[in-house]
Amino acid sequence: MRRSPSRILLKLSGEAFKSSNGALSPESFARVAGEIAPLPLQTAIVVGGGNILRGARAPWLDRVEADSVGMLATVLNAMVLRTAFEAVGKAALVQSAVHVEGLAPISIRDAVTALSRDEIVIFAGGTGSPFVSTDTAAAIRAAAIHADLVAKASNVPGVYDRNPADHSDAQLITELTYEEFLQNRYGVMDQVAVEICREHGLPIEVFSWDRPGALADLASGIQIGTRITH
Repeated sequence: MRRSPSRILLKLSGEAFKSSNGALSPESFARVAGEIAPLPLQTAIVVGGGNILRGARAPWLDRVEADSVGMLATVLNAMVLRTAFEAVGKAALVQSAVHVEGLAPISIRDAVTALSRDEIVIFAGGTGSPFVSTDTAAAIRAAAIHADLVAKASNVPGVYDRNPADHSDAQLITELTYEEFLQNRYGVMDQVAVEICREHGLPIEVFSWDRPGALADLASGIQIGTRITH
């Protein structure tokens, strides 16, 4: 069992917020809030927008335009997620890298203050720039708030030695160094994000969001996926 973290940055894909009923599922948002609110640690979240639009996968739009729409999609997710936290009695601060009336701009000082008050901090808008993934935004925010860990929620249990969708005999890797991840170019997380985490000595845990109680286990120091570190 590992040492329990005290402050994490959770990267949540937009896929966590949708269901068969639509891109913005009340049940999915309630589940996210219900999993995170009771955690005995300081939690910041970077949200993706893939439930609404993935900029890199919208070839019918100019890439800059698509990424701009994608960043706004993360803002929508963050605002709805804030409401879901409030519904379970948990205060949440949303900060956005893109200007939206009524939302605070990114302020690491204010974010750290909110975390110290046991509030959830939700970072929206990616980095505010096109061509940059929300994985990279997560790594940047995690380093800035001095998180102990980047928890990357995925649709697979961790990093595999080959694509499990194409290879039935793919093996889950439980431990990787940053160098091994980067050299093998595993696709589960953006390479630039991993480079930033390596530079700042930030461990990464890649895990499946579908695993019940995953975050509670992580908060207790239990391994829940693939750990990437030095």
